Amino acid sequence: MKSKKAKKKLPLAYKPIGFALGWTGGTVAGMAFQKTWKVIRKEDNAPDALDRDRGWGEILLAAAIQGAIFAVVRSAVDRAGAKAVERSTGTWPVPDKGGRD
Repeated sequence: MKSKKAKKKLPLAYKPIGFALGWTGGTVAGMAFQKTWKVIRKEDNAPDALDRDRGWGEILLAAAIQGAIFAVVRSAVDRAGAKAVERSTGTWPVPDKGGRD
């Protein structure tokens, strides 16, 4: 059985791992979004909110697709990382609280 002290240290020790996983997941999500946009619109560059030549619909569509991809990738990476830590240490890496920070 793990001690309370070890359980309290694990979330702090997981922070750098979580950061690295998040950074990697963000990179993967960005690449996935660029490829998805290229398939949908046959363009290399997705619209930016400040692009004068793009309409509201196109900008909001791009933002919605990008947000969905980032949310799915972030959740998959977070979950996979937490499960890996649990398998290797026997302890879930974060306190039992619901929701995101």
